[in-house]
Amino acid sequence: MTTSIAKNLLNIKQYLPTEVTLVAVSKTKPLADLQDSYDAGQRVFGENKVQELREKEPAMPKDVQWHMIGHMQSNKVKYIAAYIDLIHGVESIKLLKEINKQAAKNNRVIKVLLQFYIANETTKFGLQLDEAKEILSSAEFKDFQNVQVAGVMGMASNTEDKEQVLKEFQSLKSIFNTLKTNHFPSEDYFKEISMGMSGDYKIAIEAGSTMIRVGSSIFGKRNYV
Repeated sequence: MTTSIAKNLLNIKQYLPTEVTLVAVSKTKPLADLQDSYDAGQRVFGENKVQELREKEPAMPKDVQWHMIGHMQSNKVKYIAAYIDLIHGVESIKLLKEINKQAAKNNRVIKVLLQFYIANETTKFGLQLDEAKEILSSAEFKDFQNVQVAGVMGMASNTEDKEQVLKEFQSLKSIFNTLKTNHFPSEDYFKEISMGMSGDYKIAIEAGSTMIRVGSSIFGKRNYV
């Protein structure tokens, strides 16, 4: 197993431009698989359930960067605020407020990505551009000292139509550019565009992704309990 995970990582990283971060989506995977990928040089891991993340974090080396990539509930933020590096799926001022509160309690600044709805699927979720502008322009947001919006995140439609996927990714890049110009013109930390998974990360990179979330192409098919 070690050999195949290491080989998969190498195959993906050989393709990636230097400015693109690989998030190894380790949800449902055993610690042995995470350790194998760590031993192969991987340091950034993505989980989508807080409970699973809480179980894995103490067992892995301390230089691991943990990303929360699933739908984040406000009442769960306190459990990961001490160590989470980046929260991908933020789509409300309520969640930003809670992240800011829990980060302050831990004397930290937590990075987040605003999630946008770019797919043609009702199962996906996220903000519209106008909603994001409203949040970023609000007095409440401007008072936050312990949360840092580092960029945007989105998921394309699950379709074989590569042109549609490319257009959806391009729409997220356009949203990023608009927010950068209007709300973060001089903030170097606003730089991430998290888009692309195992089936479409090459298209995402073509469209300007700076961060891809890859699971099955590294670890194999997901384990569902």
